[in-house]
Amino acid sequence: MSVPADTQPGRLALHVVDEGSGPPVFFQHGLGGDRLQVAESFPPAAACRRLTIECRGHGLTGPDPERRYSMRRFADDIVETADRLGIDRFAIGGISMGAALAGHIAVHHPHRVAALMLVRPAWVVDKAPENMQPFVAVAHHLKAHGKAGRDSFARSAIATYLGEHAPDNLASLLGFFGRDDTEATADLLLSIALDGPEVTEAQLAALAIPTLVVGHALDHVHPLSYARKLASIVPGACLAEITPKAVDKTRYLAELHATLGAFLTAHVISMETQP
Repeated sequence: MSVPADTQPGRLALHVVDEGSGPPVFFQHGLGGDRLQVAESFPPAAACRRLTIECRGHGLTGPDPERRYSMRRFADDIVETADRLGIDRFAIGGISMGAALAGHIAVHHPHRVAALMLVRPAWVVDKAPENMQPFVAVAHHLKAHGKAGRDSFARSAIATYLGEHAPDNLASLLGFFGRDDTEATADLLLSIALDGPEVTEAQLAALAIPTLVVGHALDHVHPLSYARKLASIVPGACLAEITPKAVDKTRYLAELHATLGAFLTAHVISMETQP
């Protein structure tokens, strides 16, 4: 079921996917992703209530009228949606930017988070990490040339590097040039690529919840070293290294489903059924 999360006058209507039954699990898309990315990535047979908020400027949620794009604003939208739906405690996770949002919420609302899933993280703690520079480059080409900027970006040094070392990243980045509102897309990419999760290593090290971190090689935007770093910081975190998406997407998805499903069964769904 898909529903608008907030239709109060003067407020942006956030699109929410709310499906399944069982313990609530918020699972968020990456920068430029949407509900379809999550539907493909989340284990279909998981016995839980899966909720996904399409962030401002993503999917069926319109662009922010004031172009207020930030990690904190996106995270606040998720918490406010949980409040509106009467969900006090939940598991949370996400892919890339979604992982950063999940980490932010776990740190700043620890009493509300029962378990944490960080898939292919693109941030550890710092703002504007080097791995997000390809998004900045795309934004500049969009602002300078609109859709025609695809050709100039494709000829750039960073695109050549990604084509050789992280082809899946390059394919995703080229997709931004197919969007209709190139100016709004550029503003979104710049705002988030230069932002950060607003957490510290000390705050992450103080978490006391079951945590899963998933990463893989051949991924410039989501370095495996980031997944390993986060798993080393969060106490008791489980690290899963799976098949790279660029090598075999079908196998990547199968392993991701199995990894997330096992974690949910062990730390979320089983807790719900205990007396």
